Amino acid sequence: MLEHKFCRPEAGLTLSEGCELSGYASLFGVRDQGGDLVAPGAYAKSLARLKAKGGRVRMLWQHDPTQPIGIWDEVREDATGLWVKGRLLTEVAKGREAAALLEAGALDGLSIGYRTLRAEREGAGQSAGKGKGRRLLEVELWEVSLVTFPMLSEARVAAKSEEVTSVFDGLAALFESARRDLAGR
Repeated sequence: MLEHKFCRPEAGLTLSEGCELSGYASLFGVRDQGGDLVAPGAYAKSLARLKAKGGRVRMLWQHDPTQPIGIWDEVREDATGLWVKGRLLTEVAKGREAAALLEAGALDGLSIGYRTLRAEREGAGQSAGKGKGRRLLEVELWEVSLVTFPMLSEARVAAKSEEVTSVFDGLAALFESARRDLAGR
């Protein structure tokens, strides 16, 4: 069964002119709303297998396999997470809708569709509410979707901003939010 892990692009999904998208679909070491986190290297083997077969990660609308809306031209891991770069196909009705919704700020989430190949359970001996999910060590990546409600709140689209700046601004906002949360305890 295909699993989904959502990411809000506060981590920096950028929409630029010509309907090009780039940013992070997944961040390493950041726990999602389901309690899971992705370990560095979790995508490496899957991406290598796809490359060897001449395959590609699909760009879908809301995880609907009947609604491809574009093409991911580049999907790679770096020290931060899973970075994607692609193009919305405005020749497709949903591609035009996605571009309009992104431009207006009504849609800003990313989500990965994957199958878990190796994971560790977490949570033994940890405080309530933390560490109760899985640490995903290896996943088979199938698709990256544009979505309304991402599970990983850091995977958000930052429309019309410079890619590097938006990544660091988003991470700075996350750290500031965590600092405020900790100060309030």
